[in-house]
Amino acid sequence: MLARWGAALQGAGGRPALTGAWRVAAAAAAAVHSASLAAAAADGAAAAASKADDHMDFPGGSVPFTSQLSMVGGSFSPRDPIPCYRTLDSAGREVPDAHLPHDLPRETAVRMYETMVKLQTVDTIFYEAQRQGRFSFYMTSSGEEATAIGSAAALEPQDVVFSQYREQGVIMYRGFSVQDMAHQCFGNWHEQGKGRQMPIHYGSRDLNFHTISSTLATQLPHAVGAGYAIKMDNRPAVSVAYFGEGASSEGDFHAAVNFAATLSVPIIFICRNNGWAISTPATDQYRGDGIAGRGPGYGIASLRVDGGDARAVYCATKEARRVATEQQAPVLIEAMSYRSGHHSTSDDSSRYRAAEEMKAWRARDPVTRFQLWLVQQGWWSDEQDKEARAAARSEVVQALAAAQKEPKPPLSAMFTDVYAEMPWHLKEQYEEVLAHVRAHPDACPADIPIR
Repeated sequence: MLARWGAALQGAGGRPALTGAWRVAAAAAAAVHSASLAAAAADGAAAAASKADDHMDFPGGSVPFTSQLSMVGGSFSPRDPIPCYRTLDSAGREVPDAHLPHDLPRETAVRMYETMVKLQTVDTIFYEAQRQGRFSFYMTSSGEEATAIGSAAALEPQDVVFSQYREQGVIMYRGFSVQDMAHQCFGNWHEQGKGRQMPIHYGSRDLNFHTISSTLATQLPHAVGAGYAIKMDNRPAVSVAYFGEGASSEGDFHAAVNFAATLSVPIIFICRNNGWAISTPATDQYRGDGIAGRGPGYGIASLRVDGGDARAVYCATKEARRVATEQQAPVLIEAMSYRSGHHSTSDDSSRYRAAEEMKAWRARDPVTRFQLWLVQQGWWSDEQDKEARAAARSEVVQALAAAQKEPKPPLSAMFTDVYAEMPWHLKEQYEEVLAHVRAHPDACPADIPIR
């Protein structure tokens, strides 16, 4: 239209140019049309600008704008905490209308309880054995049995486990025997690590359970890497990382969960929040909503569960595994599991915890709680309980006696199992050790052979 008015004004196409009033009218019409086009373009640009200006399209995602200045979180604007999922009350009674996304079969429930009884027995007798000087160190899982065994029961054999040092129940449920545990704590010749690890630092390649490391949180990035390998291989499995709330204060925790989120790794992070990082209370470790509250900030699905409720832990872990495998995404579980025992045999928690606090939590024993539920279901009896506890004690006592009789690995074992052939620098170190032991016979315990 605008081109035609321009052509008429100039006499294009052999036509005579308009003159006089016609020329004025044509010019006015062209100007009006041009102005309307400009206005329309301006309106469109303004609308587009307005639409684009109500949010920020950032590489990390779209964020809406606001004209109101406010802060999120912190003590200035507290928010409701993530609720704690449970299915059984403290007396083992079923919570009305509890959401159960997964059934807990009778045979699985009975096996869980029998393993919990055995674990309690191992902890009691092994702790006493350390106090008798039979081996050097021990850590119990008192108060945290349901978290370990409830989650272990929800996993599959092909799942890869990276634990901390209080997951004895996990590896036990997966098939690590009491005899295996005794061999490891004594560090004898039958122990896979040949005495190179501290007691209770278990591991088993056959059971997909990576050897425990004392250093906090180092296993978390490793677990993410294993989960990423599972994803690349398209295997029907997940990686599982156990840790305590104290470990979540380490930088490796933050690196691990961020990698897991950005790489969409099928991994389950299971945090045992037992209230104490040795003698440091949780109140001195974080200000926000625990550990589960951190998950959404990383883009990770998160939940909090009563770690003393074995059935709730089982359901939570089973659901987390479903999400991790189906969505190829990480899940964070915070299990509230009070540590009712000492941190280790090197600790006296009565020096920093009130006696009333410890007594109150010990009365909420998760093993007894699960037993009460089994009895209510008609799946367990007092007679079965007596038999199970007697059998567990007999097995543990015999395992300790047998392991203590076994010979120790030779001193030379410190230099093997890394290289197929010992390199020159290790040979030199080995000869130095031999020379030292020959010069100072008391430097090497009598029950450890040199070669």
